[in-house]
Amino acid sequence: MAFRPKRWIDRVLRQRAEAQWARLSEGGAGLRSGRLRYLRDEAAALRQSLDRFLLQSDHRLATSRAGLNDIALPGGTDWRWRPEFLSAPGRPSGLAAPENATRMGDRVTIWHDCPHRALILRQVQNARATDLATHGLRVEVMGFAGDFLSMSIDLPQAALQGLTRNHIIRLESVVEVERAQEIYFRLNIGNGPNTEELLRHLGGVVPGRACQNVTEFDLALTEMNEKRLGKIWLDVIFEKPQMNAVTIREMILSRHPRAQV
Repeated sequence: MAFRPKRWIDRVLRQRAEAQWARLSEGGAGLRSGRLRYLRDEAAALRQSLDRFLLQSDHRLATSRAGLNDIALPGGTDWRWRPEFLSAPGRPSGLAAPENATRMGDRVTIWHDCPHRALILRQVQNARATDLATHGLRVEVMGFAGDFLSMSIDLPQAALQGLTRNHIIRLESVVEVERAQEIYFRLNIGNGPNTEELLRHLGGVVPGRACQNVTEFDLALTEMNEKRLGKIWLDVIFEKPQMNAVTIREMILSRHPRAQV
């Protein structure tokens, strides 16, 4: 990548200005009232410019993100889907102290046994350049006194159309955690009176970083009856929930045929 002196100088100047305002905010109590009024007016004008920039940049980033059909997926992919809570504003956009089995929108249900209901779900705006989904979903856990916490996501019926044991269901996810947290994905396929389950551990999640992972569910490992498919859903399971915040930045589910050997 070519070195651009002007961009480097501009970035250094912005960093110095940010550091200067940080020092002023810490020492504001010692400033004379006249200087404080002057700096406050200057800060208000700066905030107005920053708010305008954030508004414009959020709009540009949202409209420039790659569409779902433009994302590279394995050859032979015949179905792809991103949950609505990642692609559009939700109604409601959050839940505070939800009861067990509370639904958030049409496809998401929260399951837990915490007597104090010490958790919050809320939709957040994805603003980083690397985010392809416009929204994320944050699960905030406080003094959790229960034993289990999970979230189920109902997949559309299109995922079942033409589904066979020769398919692999692929999940590409981006998850961010504040503290170490064991997370599992479980794919469930209802067929007749039976439900096939495939459980996978989400590895490589580092606190403080948005971690991208690919999880695959090989349907050859199931005994599902292809002629009696009725429902398909994904469970996101949080093992030993504790004080934490987990943000799902991306989820793309797709399916493709297993490679023939």
